[in-house]
Amino acid sequence: VQLQASGGGLVQAGGSLRLSCVASGRTVGIYARGWFRQAPGKEREFVAEIISNGAVISYTDSVKGRFTISRDRAKNTWFLQMNSLKPEDTAVYYCAVRFPGVSEYGSWGQGTLVTVSS
Repeated sequence: VQLQASGGGLVQAGGSLRLSCVASGRTVGIYARGWFRQAPGKEREFVAEIISNGAVISYTDSVKGRFTISRDRAKNTWFLQMNSLKPEDTAVYYCAVRFPGVSEYGSWGQGTLVTVSS
């Protein structure tokens, strides 16, 4: 499966951005769709995921109430709506997928840079 993330940019603190991830290739059977981020000098961290057509949605604590993950099944696309952005949200955001029986995410997209100015 190939993933293409987009939607990043420069925004002031308190602003909003919407990230998109389009999947192509082997998209049948994807179990989970996720978003991760990597800030400068830090390790990549989990942000949000949506499992099984939205039956389970999870967020890391730092984005709860501000970010929303959603999915457009027909377009093999999922989104990350980011509101009330903070400078600490600055990072390269990656989308990824996980297949059944696999505990870790793979098939990473190329990433899209989000920069939040104070």
